[in-house]
Amino acid sequence: MALSRAGSRGGSAMILLFRIRQAGVSGGVHNATKTSVLLRSSSQQFCRFSSKAKHSGGWGSLIVSKLRLVNEKYERFLQRNFPAFYLLYSTFFRGLRLLLQDGSEVRRIKVKMARQGLSKEQLPYRDMETLRQFRRDIIKALPVALVSIPPFANYLVFVLMYFFPRQVLVRHFWTPKQQVEFQQVYHGQRARLYPRLVNDLTRTAPEVTDRDLQSQLLQLCNKVQGGAHPGISEIQAVRRLFTGPPLGMKRLQVEHMRCLSSLFFLTSRLPAALIRRRLWSHSVELLQLDRALSMLGLHQLSEPELRIACYLRGLNSTCLSTTQCREWLYQWLQLSTRLKDSEASLLLHSMVLLSMNYPSRS
Repeated sequence: MALSRAGSRGGSAMILLFRIRQAGVSGGVHNATKTSVLLRSSSQQFCRFSSKAKHSGGWGSLIVSKLRLVNEKYERFLQRNFPAFYLLYSTFFRGLRLLLQDGSEVRRIKVKMARQGLSKEQLPYRDMETLRQFRRDIIKALPVALVSIPPFANYLVFVLMYFFPRQVLVRHFWTPKQQVEFQQVYHGQRARLYPRLVNDLTRTAPEVTDRDLQSQLLQLCNKVQGGAHPGISEIQAVRRLFTGPPLGMKRLQVEHMRCLSSLFFLTSRLPAALIRRRLWSHSVELLQLDRALSMLGLHQLSEPELRIACYLRGLNSTCLSTTQCREWLYQWLQLSTRLKDSEASLLLHSMVLLSMNYPSRS
């Protein structure tokens, strides 16, 4: 019985190898795509029962090793003859593997939360960050997945992926060069609104009834507008203004909230109540991340994690050294870990005040 199963697997594998040979490489990149996908899927399929095949004469392990050898030769062929296509090909499968790994990690975290009765804010920093980023990736990838459902619509998706990778693909499917390029594009979009947000704070100053607070707010805004980097103590001195009128979360003007939405790349063309709710949710989530990061310690972060953390909080980390990123994030945590959830508005504005001129141009 075992021999018959092994024979059937061996026969199907031989048919598969014949199909691969028929596909060949003479058709250029089009046939290369079909063959590469076929090789990938076949290798994964036979890996599933390779352990069982050891007990049935070793046919399965022999076929799997043969498939891997053919796949390796084929990838070398692509790399030598179609380097541009090979880059897309390798990036796609690497991204798919990383996305599946993230899915497995999220599942592990969810099981851990259910078994231990943990809430999201009780998780370690890396688990919280994994859940946050995976949710954003799924939200971005879902429309593309829905478009590809109808027959032959997947060809349209491939075209969109090729010509609009920043808008269509999630970060896993970007090349290292694209990751740096797209991050700078996204930061440029929000950084263009930084001066406007500071100007809004300046125009709000006359509404402050306390003369001392009004003077401190104007000094803070003038310093930032002059190109200097403010100190943490200068921001903390005006924190009372961001819990009630005129700069508390519930008192912000609609257009001002639309600008703040760009800090998290949120859709700004929504009703005011929904914008306020989303800003509150994201700012509180960021406060929880900061508290978990403070417990972990900055020295525990790798360089990529450090740069991602700075970028999330409004800083363009691609043009800074590791030391500068660590210094800035230390200043940020000095401020954010002392804030309450009710001071979420100050956290949002601090993303602008602390990022706009760092490192100081003065």
